[in-house]
Amino acid sequence: MTTLGKRALIKMIGLSAVSMAVLTACGKKEEAPAAPAAAPAAAPAADKLKIGFMYVSPIGDGGWTYQHELGRKAIQDKFGDKIETSMVESVPESADAERVMRDMIGQGNKLVFATSFGYQDFVQKVAADAKDVKFEHATGYKTADNAAVYDTKTFEGAYLAGIVAGAMTKTKTVGVVASVPIPEVVRNINSFVLGAQSIDPSIKAKVVWVNEWFAPPKESEAANSLINGGVDVMYQNTNSPAVLKTAEERGARAFGKDGDMSGFAPKAHLGSAVIDWTPYYSKVVEDTLAGKWQTGNFWWGVKEGAIDLKKIADDVPQEIKDKVEKARAGLKDGSFAVWTGPIKDNTGKELLEAGKVADDAWLRSINFYVNGIEGKVPGAK
Repeated sequence: MTTLGKRALIKMIGLSAVSMAVLTACGKKEEAPAAPAAAPAAAPAADKLKIGFMYVSPIGDGGWTYQHELGRKAIQDKFGDKIETSMVESVPESADAERVMRDMIGQGNKLVFATSFGYQDFVQKVAADAKDVKFEHATGYKTADNAAVYDTKTFEGAYLAGIVAGAMTKTKTVGVVASVPIPEVVRNINSFVLGAQSIDPSIKAKVVWVNEWFAPPKESEAANSLINGGVDVMYQNTNSPAVLKTAEERGARAFGKDGDMSGFAPKAHLGSAVIDWTPYYSKVVEDTLAGKWQTGNFWWGVKEGAIDLKKIADDVPQEIKDKVEKARAGLKDGSFAVWTGPIKDNTGKELLEAGKVADDAWLRSINFYVNGIEGKVPGAK
């Protein structure tokens, strides 16, 4: 058989096989196998809320920044994998603050806590450029659609400390190591003195300014100056325990500020006015996760559990501890207000009439010393 003949035969056989297959298929109805069921699509993992904290001083182990760090850790523990927090410490109140915030935004943070007064204008500038980010600024007064202000009524803690100071001073002269002359600090100084004068109206007070929030050598120098001037009980509005340590070295007494500083100078320590940021931070995070974050100016105090005088020294008389408790209870239920008239400045001018309670706007604009404090507020007219 020729090659051509072989090819023709193979072609015929192939066609016959195809025909048989078609006939078979037509004679029998076969069901196509069911397609395997598709696995349910996994729900997309919810993005964590990234939160950045910016601190003005080192975290250390006591004081203003340390308390903010405790608050950050508390919300991280509370909300777990729903959030991711980070922090940057020792950020100056300068253009560095703007740089750090922009870097936080670049890293995906959608909620930023700027924890010092001097960050205010930088928060406003960055917030205007990052409308999808929420900003929380501590101790300021400027807000925006995406920038809120929050603070603690530290003056309530200062007043409670003043009650103790009024009972414990022997020289009848108390003192304050002050940081920066802004209303917040001036308000605390005055409240401390008002607390002391609630025990003894004849008590006088001296103030030394260091013009920094955290400057241990300057704080120690200021404390020594006060002691040399006849002060035997001191309060502070600075971030380190230097004042307490100096008091212990010199045989004076003093208070911790913002955090529990009892361990730094146990012999000198009369009590610590402790801030707890956790209640406020928890609320902000809850609101943000729920899409309910709101701007505003929030000021929490003893009533909300944001400030209290703790670790009062054992040698403070019980009757004075009872007076502290009575004032604390009044602050909680609203039956007592620290700034109730009559209030006079140290020139004798009445600024708040008898029986009148100062409102928040009045309190936020304080730039004078109350009666009994030497000197004048820096920069005040």
